[in-house]
Amino acid sequence: MSRIGKRPVALPSGVEAKVSGQTVEVKGPKGTRSFTATDDVTLSVEDGAVSVTPRGTSKRARQQWGMSRTMVANLVHGVSEGFKKELEINGVGYRAQMQGNVLKLNLGYSHEVNFAVPEGVTITAPKVTQIIVEGSDQQLVGQVAANIREWRAPEPYKGKGIKYKDEYIFRKEGKKK
Repeated sequence: MSRIGKRPVALPSGVEAKVSGQTVEVKGPKGTRSFTATDDVTLSVEDGAVSVTPRGTSKRARQQWGMSRTMVANLVHGVSEGFKKELEINGVGYRAQMQGNVLKLNLGYSHEVNFAVPEGVTITAPKVTQIIVEGSDQQLVGQVAANIREWRAPEPYKGKGIKYKDEYIFRKEGKKK
């Protein structure tokens, strides 16, 4: 069984963490993020690293141990480097462009889809067939990318739609005569 919680989360240069009770607050070049852990674990900052230890040997304490350590690691990664999801658009006439704080998508519908960019996320469209979603919150970046992809998920026959850059679309054979 993996014991990911045993490894302390190292703080890179320019990132500082402060623990108050069950809340850890991490400040870095890309912003400030915080996480409140459950009462099953203890958080501490020592030697330029955040360590998580379980309070007891119960199953729940061991589960929260690894999860809390991963959440703190995600906070540190988010405020230092940030998270990024890349989307590709495939299809004739399908395109995306940014206009102010709105992503405009032409996806074969009779109307244009206007996607308002939520706070905490930046969206860029360097090409008309590429969308990049970036931010310091991993959950928010992933959810925004999923919401954009939901407008036209890739179909299995021609692969038309919005897909993640590293996603493989399983293709089906069409009808035979």
